[in-house]
Amino acid sequence: MTDSPSPSGRARTDVYAVLRARILDLQLPPDSKVNIDAIARELGVSQTPVREALHQLEGDNLILKTPGKGYRTTPLLGFDQLRELFELRLLIEPWAARAAAVNRLSNPGRALAAGLQDFVAGTATEASTRHLLVAHDMQFHDLILGAGHNDFAHQAIRATHCHLHLFRLYPADWSGEQTIQEHGAIVEAIRDCDPDAAENAMHAHLMGAYHRFAGAFASEDDPGPRPATDVRLT
Repeated sequence: MTDSPSPSGRARTDVYAVLRARILDLQLPPDSKVNIDAIARELGVSQTPVREALHQLEGDNLILKTPGKGYRTTPLLGFDQLRELFELRLLIEPWAARAAAVNRLSNPGRALAAGLQDFVAGTATEASTRHLLVAHDMQFHDLILGAGHNDFAHQAIRATHCHLHLFRLYPADWSGEQTIQEHGAIVEAIRDCDPDAAENAMHAHLMGAYHRFAGAFASEDDPGPRPATDVRLT
């Protein structure tokens, strides 16, 4: 039998969820000071679970702690950082999709399809799909990276916390329709054990996602991510 979380544990979890949602929705503005006392009073908790939640958010790279100055939310990604992030993802994730499709014994196609189906069902019942989309996207890509059985590649992407930072660029609510279509193509290719199709579908998805997020920098002269088509992990 699993013990229930302690009251302090539940408080920390609840405060973490509230603050994380506010950061993603820009209710706590980027690069702004966090008032621990004000948050504790607003949420009706002591400062301890607030500090614990902020420490957890440091691990997500959503909060920075500066000695003597306290906590601040992290700035939004800049245009160059966005491009560099997708250059990294284009090096690793198409390879991971290919590796997942090749592995017939532990092919994640069924689990990917179930996760996509759950997300689609959620979009039909929830008024806002934004946080559903963040959770689904994180789970979807993490499952594919895990199926590649390369811990260095997997942790390299995990360490970027890319999904949390990317979705801060777009405070508007999304329908998720393009993601559903693109993820569906990846699922089909992996489930069919078609490595070429899986790699190409992931590459197309990442390029599509890049251009959607680059819309936050409409005034920039966008050269796009540098091609990584000649780079292969073996």
